[in-house]
Amino acid sequence: MTTTPSRPSSAAKQAQEALGVRLRELRKDAGLTARALAAATEQHFTRVSKIEHGIQPPTDKDIRQWCRACGAEDQIPDLIATLRAVESAYLEFRRQSRAGMKRVLGAHTLPLYEHTKIFRIYEHNVIPGLFQTTEYCRAMLSFWIKFLSTPNDLEEAVACRMQRQRVMYRGGKRFVAVLEEQALRTWFGTAETQAGQLDHLLALLSLPNISLGIIPMMVPRAAIGSTGFWIFDDTLVALETPTASIEVTRPHEVELYTRMFEALKAPAVYGPAARRLITQTLHELD
Repeated sequence: MTTTPSRPSSAAKQAQEALGVRLRELRKDAGLTARALAAATEQHFTRVSKIEHGIQPPTDKDIRQWCRACGAEDQIPDLIATLRAVESAYLEFRRQSRAGMKRVLGAHTLPLYEHTKIFRIYEHNVIPGLFQTTEYCRAMLSFWIKFLSTPNDLEEAVACRMQRQRVMYRGGKRFVAVLEEQALRTWFGTAETQAGQLDHLLALLSLPNISLGIIPMMVPRAAIGSTGFWIFDDTLVALETPTASIEVTRPHEVELYTRMFEALKAPAVYGPAARRLITQTLHELD
């Protein structure tokens, strides 16, 4: 979701080294020496060593030839997905924020939202961006602009998020969201702002393409989410920390997040029960 930096970040370097380790394990499992693999893939053996030690990244072609030589063609999709994530898996907010909060929000990712058919969203302490009111969004982003010391492009950032919400009203898309009850009770802005946000959630419950579940406090549960995350179809998972945005594209990891999402859905309530929780929280504001 960002342009490739001129030098790899430390996280990208670690990911590149981890990819090299996986390729070395494939070679060893196949009983091949570095020279034998080099001969099979028509490259110099020193390049094989550089790839395995994370000094030089492989190409898509390298991975395909490597896996075929090792009899591990089934590993090709996962390894190529890992390669895609080497530079983009860990994007520092402060580096992005030099261009303003609009950049942090990923204004250039609108095509991803337009192409995604199924959104799976889990948030534990905030209302998801797609469901936010203008006032709630403005109050929340005001904090992050100060915290990250970004240029103050608040109105442009809010407009970017509101534009992204248009995808909810286009056909062929489904939004499955699970919120912790705490997300209803975390204030951004005034009581009036929070009340407006809860009213908006009640309105969204009536949309046929939105499934909104809320996990009540103090209920038995098998899983606890350590952070919020979004699953775009079955191809990408995005999650955020206070200082970074992380993208997961490896099929195995995406599958793990999907399993976690299903586990988090289990104790959630929907329909009238979810409406009652929102309404109760709204009444407490009064």
